[in-house]
Amino acid sequence: MILAIDHVTISSQKKKIVDEVSLSVHKGEWYAIVGQSGSGKSLLSQAIGQMLPNNMHAEGKIQFQEHDLLSLPAKQMQSIRGNKLSYIFQDYQGSFTPFRTISQHFNEYLKSRGLSSAKNREELALKAIESVGLDESLYQQYPFQLSGGQLQRASIALALLLSPELVIADEVTTALDSVSGHRILELLAKKQKETGCAILFITHDWRHVRRYANRIAVMKEGKIVEAGGKHRILDHPQHEYTKQLIKAAPVFGNSLPSGLQKVDNE
Repeated sequence: MILAIDHVTISSQKKKIVDEVSLSVHKGEWYAIVGQSGSGKSLLSQAIGQMLPNNMHAEGKIQFQEHDLLSLPAKQMQSIRGNKLSYIFQDYQGSFTPFRTISQHFNEYLKSRGLSSAKNREELALKAIESVGLDESLYQQYPFQLSGGQLQRASIALALLLSPELVIADEVTTALDSVSGHRILELLAKKQKETGCAILFITHDWRHVRRYANRIAVMKEGKIVEAGGKHRILDHPQHEYTKQLIKAAPVFGNSLPSGLQKVDNE
C-alpha cells in the first residue's frame, strides 16, 4: 500500500465538505474516485498534498509511505511534492506562466529540487519532453504557442519528471476535446506502465473509469457511498446513487476515436 486515507474530514468555517473518508491506494494501481461536481473528490486530492484553500481545514490521517501528510511540516511536504508525489491538474494552462518558455519552467522546477548542474537539468528535461511525444523544438517555445493537447503533455512530463511513486490526476481531460482527451489518457497509461507509479484518478467520466481503473470509489456529498474493484462496481453496483450514475453515463464500449492506439491496462 502506498497511500492510506483514514477518516479524513475537510471543513470550511461554514460546513463540512468531506466527511470521514477512508480509502487506500496500492503501488502501481489506477484508483478512480468518481463523483459529480461538488462531491468533494478534488478537495480530498488537494488535502493529500497540503494544497487546500486557506479557508479549508483537514482532519484525520493521510499516510503516504512512512509520512503522515496532514501533520507534516510545510518544508518537508515541499520536498515530497514533486519528488515522490505529483499532480496533474485540469487547468494545465495554469501550471505554466505565459511569458516564460517551457524550458524555463522545467529548469526552475529541477533547480528548486536540488539539481545543481544546468547540463543535467536540460538533459533530464529534454528526455521527459520527448518521452511524452513532444518535439524538442517546443522546449524553447512559450506556453501560448502550444496547443491544449501539447501543453497537457508538457504538464504530464513535468509531473513525471522525477519519477514520483504516486501521481494525482484531477479531471485531466476536462478542458480538452474528446480525441485529445483520449490521447492524453493513453499517454498516461503508457507512462504508468513504464514507471510503475500509482495513479489516483479524479473524474466524473465513467467512460474513462471503465477503460483505465483497477478500483473505484464513488463519492456523493462528501462521503464514499461505494468502493470496490472496477468490474464489481460497474457490473454489480450496490448503492442506488452508483446505479444512477452508471445508468446516466454514455457508453461507447472500448472503442476509441479513429487513429488512437489501444493501451491494455486490465
